[in-house]
Amino acid sequence: MRAKSAAIIAAITIGVGLTGAGTAAAQPSTPVTITLSPEQVTNICQKRIPKIEQRTTKLLDRINGTADVKGSAAWLRARADKEQAAGRETSASLLRERAERRAGRVDQLNKVKQRAEEFKAKYCGSK
Repeated sequence: MRAKSAAIIAAITIGVGLTGAGTAAAQPSTPVTITLSPEQVTNICQKRIPKIEQRTTKLLDRINGTADVKGSAAWLRARADKEQAAGRETSASLLRERAERRAGRVDQLNKVKQRAEEFKAKYCGSK
């Protein structure tokens, strides 16, 4: 009975492995061009781009804020300093790591903002 179970498990494992390999090989190696209709471009220009710009600006302002701005990297570092002064090293190190992760998002948000501005300049005209 054990040999039969082992054979079934081995067959399932091999099948899953081959399925995963087939899926990876099916991904295109060249970039795919997506064509938008004029209505879609208008929707993006009028609704999505302003929301993206507003959201990224808001997030960048929060992350780069001073220690008085709740949620900023400086605010998290100040909390970490308070935790360390109180002798809570574990929570202090967790807060510092969180502050570093949050500050690390600035480049990503700047790229998103830049891509939105490029799309706006190229497809939305002078809006």
